[in-house]
Amino acid sequence: MTASEFKTKTPDQLRDQLVALKKEAFNLRFQQATGQLENTARFNAIRKDVARIKTVLTQKAAEAAK
Repeated sequence: MTASEFKTKTPDQLRDQLVALKKEAFNLRFQQATGQLENTARFNAIRKDVARIKTVLTQKAAEAAK
């Protein structure tokens, strides 16, 4: 997803998405350890999505504090 798609969501939706992505990353690490992982590029995509979500959450918190 892009940052603009994340900006349209509420903070609660973003936190739910963040938890889901972290669970997916956890599962991918186990798949890699057992040799079952086929799409290794998914790791980077998840990491970048997590960073985007955290950035948008920080921006929304800063806007709310003003």
